[in-house]
Amino acid sequence: MGVIMRFFSDNAASVHPAVLEALARANHVDTAYDGDALSKSLDGVFSDLFETPVAAIWVSSGTAANSLALAALCPPYRGTICHRDSHIQNDEAGAPEFFSGGAKLLLADGPGAKLTPDAIAARIDEIAVDVHRTQPAAISITNATEYGCSYTPSEVAAIGELARVRGLCLHMDGARFANAVIHTGASPADLTWRAGVEALSFGFIKNGGMSAEVLVCFDTGIAEEIRIRRKRAGHLASKGRYLAAQVLALLEDGRWLDNARAANAGATALAAASGGERLIHPVEANEVFVRMSPDEAATLRAQGFDFYDWAANEVRFVVSWDQPRGEIDALAAAIATL
Repeated sequence: MGVIMRFFSDNAASVHPAVLEALARANHVDTAYDGDALSKSLDGVFSDLFETPVAAIWVSSGTAANSLALAALCPPYRGTICHRDSHIQNDEAGAPEFFSGGAKLLLADGPGAKLTPDAIAARIDEIAVDVHRTQPAAISITNATEYGCSYTPSEVAAIGELARVRGLCLHMDGARFANAVIHTGASPADLTWRAGVEALSFGFIKNGGMSAEVLVCFDTGIAEEIRIRRKRAGHLASKGRYLAAQVLALLEDGRWLDNARAANAGATALAAASGGERLIHPVEANEVFVRMSPDEAATLRAQGFDFYDWAANEVRFVVSWDQPRGEIDALAAAIATL
């Protein structure tokens, strides 16, 4: 068939050259675990990025970041409100419940996998306040969402205000946080702690990293518990400097934003080629969900394009940070001719 042009997942993208160079520079003897200079610098670097004191804790996967955060924010006898199509519900094999020791996920709905204050309030209000029902303690939202939609600062703030009034904690799954920042044009601070977010799972692997994510604690009081839980869960890497090196390399010179900008631009091009009749969700990050028959999908695959069958007559294209522009243009042209 020739070269396969992969639009299957940004998890399969290459590692940014600056990350590989940073790993090589970190390849020397240093203190173990998170006592090295690179790991110890993360709190300060992320505090500058978010314009407020934070604790920044590296882990090796987004699932670990989400699960550790929710375990610290939600006790095992309570629950976390999340979208029915959220990653923590559908794609983490029960890890959030496992890490927390049993805290339940309480499902709500909303278009584009986005929650609204009304949807959250309705979900809370239907739970009788008695010992027979799991009472909520936290809310988790994803930005950008599993369907490639981005929350604006005002949307996050509205949920943050509801969380404050109802006495709930607010977590953000930011596996594609960089893409949301680029789409909204908002500052990282305005999309998170200024809007009421207490913990952010900051994604790097989908955006040019290799094996490092960061859990950003805006409520620094939970950081020590998370560090203890990280060790107990088997996520305290003995050579943590290699995780820290990846993160720092992507933050340097705004590479994390450049990468997301390139991916978003590619998705926008595919959306334009698809047209309004095919698009299922607004394209506000690097994912494009398109109505397509099995025969049409087969036609694209025969031309060398690799992508995900999402549901009946629906497919998903994901544009990676390093997607060659020629592949994007080729797919756009192929879609336009269906």
